[in-house]
Formats: sequence, C-alpha cells, structure tokens
Amino acid sequence: MNSMERVMTTINHQEPDRVPVFHLFSHYGAKEMGISIKKYFSNPDYVAKTQLHMGKKYSNDCLYTFFYAPIEIEAFGGEVIFAEDCPPNSGEPVIKSIEQIKKINPPKIQDSKCLHKVLKTTEMLKSFIGDKVPIIGVVMSPFSLPVMQLGFEKYLELLYFRKDEFEQLMKINQKFCVDWANAQLKAGAAAICYFDPLASPKIIERETYLKTGHKIAQKTISQIKGAVATHLASGIAFPVVDDIVETGSAVLGFSNEDNIEAIKERAANKICLLGNLNGVEMASLDRNKVAKKVKNIIHQAAKGGGFILSDNHGEIPYQVSEDILLEISEAVKKHGIYPIKVEK
Repeated sequence: MNSMERVMTTINHQEPDRVPVFHLFSHYGAKEMGISIKKYFSNPDYVAKTQLHMGKKYSNDCLYTFFYAPIEIEAFGGEVIFAEDCPPNSGEPVIKSIEQIKKINPPKIQDSKCLHKVLKTTEMLKSFIGDKVPIIGVVMSPFSLPVMQLGFEKYLELLYFRKDEFEQLMKINQKFCVDWANAQLKAGAAAICYFDPLASPKIIERETYLKTGHKIAQKTISQIKGAVATHLASGIAFPVVDDIVETGSAVLGFSNEDNIEAIKERAANKICLLGNLNGVEMASLDRNKVAKKVKNIIHQAAKGGGFILSDNHGEIPYQVSEDILLEISEAVKKHGIYPIKVEK
C-alpha cells in the first residue's frame, strides 16, 4: 500500500498493511535544513522540498502544509514573533477592544501574501507527489482563533458576557475559515486539520462548548469541501468524542492524558483516532523508551484500524532528536504490521 491507501483504509475503520504514521512537521523543517525558522517559512520552495525530504527520511504517511498558528493573525493584519527553536507566536492582539469587532472584515485569501505561501507550498507538493501521500492543510477553528485575536482573558469576557459581539466575530471567523480551508483543498490538500483546542473540556466546560463552539463547528465543517480532522492540540478528547463525531469530522486528535483503551472503545467505527505521543516528553526519551511507548500505544489502539500514530499536539517540537523520530518509524514497522500481534 502507498500512504494514501494506508490512511484511507484506516479512516474507513479497516486494517491496512501497517499503522500509518503522521509526523506533523512544521517549524521542525528549519532544523532539518539548518536555517532559521523565519527564513524557512519565507520561501515555499524550502518548505515543500523539506517536507518531501522528511517524508522519505522518517517514513511519514502525510505531508503537512502547516506553517504556524499565527499565520491567520498575520492575515488579519497582526504581528508574528519568530523565535530560534520554538513555534512562531502572535504578538499584540490584533483586536484591541471588543467594540472594534463590528468594524472588522474577514481577510480575502487572494490578498494575503502569507497565505499565498502556504497555497504555493501545497501546489508544489501536489505536483511532486500526486495522490500517493495525503497532503494535510490546516485551519484554526472560528471558535478557538479569538484566543490569539483578542487574548484569552478578553475572549472569555466576549464568550460569556458579550453575546452580540461574540456572534459577530464568529460570523467573521467562519467566513474566513471556510474560504481558507477550501482554498487549500483547491490547491491540492487531501484533508483539512481543524484545530479547536477550546473544544476540550480541559479549557472550557463542555456545556458551554455545546452551546457555542460545537454548533459553530457543525456549521463551519459542513461548508468545507473535503475531509476534516478535528485536533484539540493536546487537550483531552474522551468526554467530547461523540460531540466531535456530530461535527462531521472523520478524524480526532487525542491527548496523551486520555485513556487509550477507553477512547478507542468510544470511537470505534465512528471516528478515526490520531495520537497520542507526548511531543514534549519525546525530547527527553531514549530510543528504547520511545520504542516501548509506540509498541504499547499500538497494542491498545490499532486493532481493527481507525488509528493513526502521531504526536498529541499537532507539531513535532524542535527539541526532539532525529534518532527518536527514526525510532518511532522503525517501531511502527516492527509492531504495527496488521494483524496486530499483542504479546502476553
């Protein structure tokens, strides 16, 4: 099987030849190239060629066009702060006051130079790889994006006490999210990762999510013209498995804090799971320990398909060594061949 066949079989809750591996490389590509993160993301050619290189080197079953989370803030006119060895972050909130919301319009994809880099990268990867490997595009959910737009404290005020302005911002963000997702699909992405960390009850209570973010996700995802994976960016997922299924998502990223056997049982034949290696922990593990972790996760989650091995946050930390990434791939080839053999 090629990677596309392997992943599609898995998502359809059947057993492929082996467990798929998604090393979600974003700024890690700069480390691989030996250049600064800012320089790496300045040129789509760097990103595309490095994605292809890392795909082969680490036996990766996807190509990931995610640049950095605040690229959407950049499209709204905000600042991006680049660091030496960690993901770029957003600067001062682009929305200075709640009252400003009524004056905001969603960015136009065609007018955004930063978004064009992602689309160019996607087009280049598609031309190189065709349909052999799934290309995964990324959007921030309309419900979670305001954490960067406003700052978390001000967003909580908006969410709980300013209903009219909250609904207005959601309309703006939904329009942008749908347009941005569909532009990536048109450029060649096979699926869209919908980052929605606020959907996790680790951040806000489920009751509030169901009244707000859940309905927003249903409406937004229904307008995206391709497969969608919801990722909670290391937030616990078990309590909201059925809620995420209702949004129309085909895949759910789950946390290293989730009980694997319990979430596997709840998700069975409803939604494919993606996870749940702890990326931060991976930076300090040796090869023997990470191989053991991969083996244990596969034994608990892989039987019957419906499971993709990945980190639990949505991007590989800069500090993880290449030896550990190579060991993960080797451990999957050893322990992830179907039918899964669980040693007693």
